[in-house]
Parts: sequence; structure tokens; C-alpha cells
Amino acid sequence: MSLSSSISPVKVLIADDSAFMRAALSRMVASDDSLCVVGTAETGLETLAKIGELHPAVVTLDIDMPGLSGLETLKRIMSESPLPVIIVSSTARRGAEDTLEALELGAFDCIAKQLNYNYLDVLKVQDELVSKIKAAAALRLPAPGLSSELARPLLHPVPAQLAPPTTVAVPSIIAIGSSTGGPKALHDVLSTLPVDLPAGILIVQHMPIGFIGPWAKRLNNLCKLKVHEAEDGDLITAGHIYLAPTGKHLTVRRCSSSEVALHLSLLPSGLPHIPSVDVMMSSVAEVFGSSAMGIILTGMGDDGALGMQAIFREGGLTLGQDEATCAVYGMPRACAEIGVLSQVAPLPDIPRHILAALRYQKPH
Repeated sequence: MSLSSSISPVKVLIADDSAFMRAALSRMVASDDSLCVVGTAETGLETLAKIGELHPAVVTLDIDMPGLSGLETLKRIMSESPLPVIIVSSTARRGAEDTLEALELGAFDCIAKQLNYNYLDVLKVQDELVSKIKAAAALRLPAPGLSSELARPLLHPVPAQLAPPTTVAVPSIIAIGSSTGGPKALHDVLSTLPVDLPAGILIVQHMPIGFIGPWAKRLNNLCKLKVHEAEDGDLITAGHIYLAPTGKHLTVRRCSSSEVALHLSLLPSGLPHIPSVDVMMSSVAEVFGSSAMGIILTGMGDDGALGMQAIFREGGLTLGQDEATCAVYGMPRACAEIGVLSQVAPLPDIPRHILAALRYQKPH
């Protein structure tokens, strides 16, 4: 008997008000032998009932559900029987805003849906859905009422200094990369930073098309710093956060000794992620050198490892989120494995590391 045949497939519940989408998603999940659709649900109440009956490992959840909405269903799931939930949502403005709220409520990740798929679209969405379900199934969630910190596996702590060596340049730019689990992690980090932060922040967060604009507006209302969806030609300003738009790479170009502008481009093409953390961070390393700070947060895959390596080689500071506080310890692990992290810290400590690196002193 092979090892794969001795392992029970991951049980998945598909919840969507559209019969077409339930069938389409079921076929996508069934395409992988390590996954199994144990049931489907049309409404929020039916979803909750089938979770109790079928005990799935992962749920895919539509936002627009009749009766009990997707958001209300998610709240009930996370409070009564926490398990990984992947949001399958339209990219319409209301759908994007609700999906962002779902991610803040604890949804594992999101996938954009459309009613008409061509063959290549199906393959792309299918690969994305399968990989996210597998990653979600590996996630340990707390029991109701148990702190998520208490539910995390015990790991050997990695010492991390708060004060950088005096020989390290004070960063004038902070480049952050994240993916799965990133929206909530970024909210936790960015919302605590002071309005007079003496550096600009560039962020690449892997998201479906149509989500970055609403997310920028949402973050702008929650943060003291100014948050923008990056536009070509924007000059980087201290105290401002720039989010790379989906479908375009974000790089930087020096205009003068005191001015650096953002540049958006479709090139290089053919990369797994556009925008790419690697492309953004490599550009930052080239332009800012040792005065750059790179931060890699939770996410699947290894996007960002080469970019963090570029910053590290230029003498800039590099900080990785630790395994215990990552939703998915993929991108930080890739950086740790090639030895390009000068610091490792749990998510709640990352704002303090940023302020220490900037030698920030609170105004009297």
C-alpha cells in the first residue's frame, strides 16, 4: 500500500447559493485525489447544520447567501466550531468589501469567482483552490473560547533583538510582502504605527483583481498613516503606505537625491504572482541599498525570498514573521532556509521592531 493511499482525503464542504458554482467547485476539488467533497450547502443555516453533521476539515463559503449571510455564517463558524474557511466571492465592490471583512473575521483566504469560465480560467482557479484547501487543512485552529495563541504549536523561540546594531543604516523605506493570512496580519501591524512614522511603506499582498482599491480605503480608515493604492509616478512620502495593485509589478526609480517615484509595469511577465514581492523588493534593494528594510509575513510559496536576499546582501535590515504566528509559514520559511533574515519575531512584536529600526522617539 502506498503512503498516499493510506492517508484519508481532506473533507471539504462547498457552500454557495448557486447550483452552477456548487457543481463547478465540486469538480475542481474532486480533481485532486487528496481531497474529497463530503457535501454541499445552499444557505448559511444549511452550512452550519452540515458542518455539525459532516465534520469537514475545510469549508468554501460564498459571501452572498440567502437568509443568514456569508459574513454571519462565518461569525457563527468561528465562534461555535472554528475551522478553516475559504471565501469564494465576486469581485464586485460590495463583494470585495465583504470579503475583506471576512478575512478580518478569521477567514483563511479568498478566491474570486465569475459565472463564466473558459478552459484556462478553470485550470487556474482549480489549481489555486486546491492549493489553498491543502494549506488550510494543515492549519491548527483554536477550540471555541480558546485563545489562538494558546492553540499554536510550541516552537523553539528565535532570539530577536529590538535595537539594531549601531552600524546599520536607519531605514528610509520599508518593503513588506505577504499572501495568505496577510490582510489580517497587515492590519494588526499597520494600525499600531504612529502618524509621524519617518519612512514610507511599500506593500505587495497577493489578492484577486478588484480587491486592492477597497482594501486601501478600508486600511486608510483604520490606520493613522495614509494608505493608497499605488499609482505610477507617485513620489514616496514618509508616513504613507502604498499598496501594489493586482496585475502590475511595483518598482521604484530615483528621481533625485531626495525623491524616489513608484513605477507600475506588466513586466516581467509569466511570473506566478503579479505583483511580485521579489520584483518589488529587488528594486528597493537596488535603489535604497543599506537604507532599506524588508519584512516578510505569512503566506504560501516562496515569493519574496529573492527580494529579501537582495536587501540582505545590500546591508539592509530583514525581518521575518515567526512560524507560530503565521497563518501559513511558507514565505517566511523560504527566507529563513536561505539564511537572509537578520531578525525573526512574532507578529505582535513586528511594530516594535519597525520603530526600533527607525530609531523612532515618541514626540513629547
